[in-house]
Amino acid sequence: MTALSEHAVPRNPGWLHRAEAWLDDKGKGAWIAAMVLGFIFFWPIGLALLAYMIWSKRMFSKSCSRRHSWHSHMSAMKPSGNSAFDAYKADTLARLEREQQDFEAFLHRLREAKDKAEFDQFMNERAQENTADDKDETA
Repeated sequence: MTALSEHAVPRNPGWLHRAEAWLDDKGKGAWIAAMVLGFIFFWPIGLALLAYMIWSKRMFSKSCSRRHSWHSHMSAMKPSGNSAFDAYKADTLARLEREQQDFEAFLHRLREAKDKAEFDQFMNERAQENTADDKDETA
């Protein structure tokens, strides 16, 4: 007999497990909407959903399925046993990391250029206002 993992779904899950899985797939917004609807229709249901969301840490996590995504990332890092595939995977991951760093550097330069253009525009407008004020004073 094998032990079930923490997130294993029974063969015939009940409606409660199916509802929980459906809400997890939809994200935190679906949980919040269900809680609000629970408060609107019958306040103890909304209160129970709020308590469950806090108890299960769904309320404060970035994503309801965070544990599943972390597990899938970790399984992607495990060696497959095929050295050619593992080398290809390592090269691809390294290339993707370089591309991400290059893209982030590009975005940084783009933001700096936008900031400089906005600052230059501000300084030009200010200089024009000062020139107009000086002309008004001399007239």
